[in-house]
Amino acid sequence: MPQTVPPPEAKVQHLFWGIISTILACFLLAIMDGLGKWLMGDLPMPEVVWARYFFHTLIVAILFSSRSGFTFVRANRPGIQLIRAICLMGVTLSLYSAIQTISLADATSIVFFAPVLVTLLAGWFLKEKVGATEWSAVGIGFIGVLLIVRPGFRDPDPALLLACLAAVCLAFYFVLTRALKGHDSEQTTLFHTTFAGAVILTLSLPIWWQQPSPIQWVYLVVTGALGASGHFLLVKAFHMASASLLSPYLNAQIVAAALISVIFFDDLLDWPFYVGSVLIVGAGLMIWLHQRLLASLSARNSR
Repeated sequence: MPQTVPPPEAKVQHLFWGIISTILACFLLAIMDGLGKWLMGDLPMPEVVWARYFFHTLIVAILFSSRSGFTFVRANRPGIQLIRAICLMGVTLSLYSAIQTISLADATSIVFFAPVLVTLLAGWFLKEKVGATEWSAVGIGFIGVLLIVRPGFRDPDPALLLACLAAVCLAFYFVLTRALKGHDSEQTTLFHTTFAGAVILTLSLPIWWQQPSPIQWVYLVVTGALGASGHFLLVKAFHMASASLLSPYLNAQIVAAALISVIFFDDLLDWPFYVGSVLIVGAGLMIWLHQRLLASLSARNSR
């Protein structure tokens, strides 16, 4: 029996809502990071990260279990899921440590070098081909990072190195996410994204616990809800449209982070930030366009 092909209008509508969901997710995640930065003015950084992971995991577990029980908990690749979750925890701990002293905009732009690093890591670990275009994009993106960090032209700040560490951890997280494709369901992967971090951080609570005020408890829960909502919207978006079409819109998080930095934290963003951000985003788009071109040529040759 032939498959039913969605009409062009439906494809356009799916793409439209996929783009809207992606942009909204990026803004929610940027707001989460901004709220985390604000909370760290009064609460220990690990406590804020714990709330982000614990309440995210709790919300996802409640939603999924109400639909199909707890079948989503079992993973076919538990080892990879665990390493992937630890990588994401490394991202959050490094990023939140960084934004205590540098702007959210600077840190977010540096972290978004991760998609470019994925190209190199995928070549090494997944044996994907890395050509001249990919290497050029890596170089362009690295120049963008150097413009923001400006080694030798600004006072040394370990926070900038922590933002770079977050980018490396995020790149490994992306590569491991690719490695899980086809092995575990999206529900399983979404749950395990924060489960290990929630457990590890909960066990370490007595070391750094500081009793939050009632209103701080509300904001801590909100950070987890924002994280869960952002990741849920991304999953829905990539169900509605292909990753190749939606990937460029992930850069909306840099825009959102810049707006939050300027409006809520009175950060002054100088020209190296703007030029560096453009180079980092441009490097990612360069790889994306090249992959789209290769996919198009491959489709033509297979006809």
